Order: sequence, then C-alpha cells, then structure tokens
Amino acid sequence: QVQMVESGGGLVQPGGSLRLSCAASGSVFSISAMAWYRQAPGKQRESVAYISSGGGTSYRDSVKGRFTISRDNAKNMLYLQMNSLKPEDTAVYYCTAFLGKANYWGQGTQVTVSS
Repeated sequence: QVQMVESGGGLVQPGGSLRLSCAASGSVFSISAMAWYRQAPGKQRESVAYISSGGGTSYRDSVKGRFTISRDNAKNMLYLQMNSLKPEDTAVYYCTAFLGKANYWGQGTQVTVSS
C-alpha cells in the first residue's frame, strides 16, 4: 500500500506559475513510475505528465514546454512545475504511483487559473 498526498494548488493568474508537490508514504520501495493527472469539471481525467523509475519523462502535448515533472526518490516526493499557466489548465490535479499492476492515487489539489 502507498499513500499519496498532493499540495501546492491554488488560484493563479494566466501566465503565472505553480509548483505541485506529492508526498508518498508506505511501501515506497515498490514504486516504479509516477505521474500527474488532472480532471476539469465535466471532463474525464487525463494524463498530464509521466516519469519512469529511471527518470524518463513524457508530457501531453498541451503542456509540453510549460510543465516539468520531477521526482526525489530520497525524499519520496513527486513534483510538477507549471509555468505559463492558461485558463484551460484549471482542474483538480492528482498524483499517482504505479506498483506492479496497481496504482495509488492522492486526493487531488485544485488549480484555478483565472484573472
């Protein structure tokens, strides 16, 4: 079992930046890949960024060049640096950890981009 807790969301103006954090606890030694997802009102949850156990990353096209995913295995932390935020980035952001065939989710943190 792994517990994931996100933090760092909030209200930001268009063009601004936020850094999301996700703390993992429990059986963290079994975690392989980690990722960030988001879900906007009335829409399905979608992947945002992915980082493998070896540090390889991938992003959805709409956030490439603006978002950066990183992880600190020594601290059991996952991060998402979000720059040049747009109103369409408004959503609840979730972190997830993959362990074998299972993955574990945090409770989500709200990001609102609005003037």
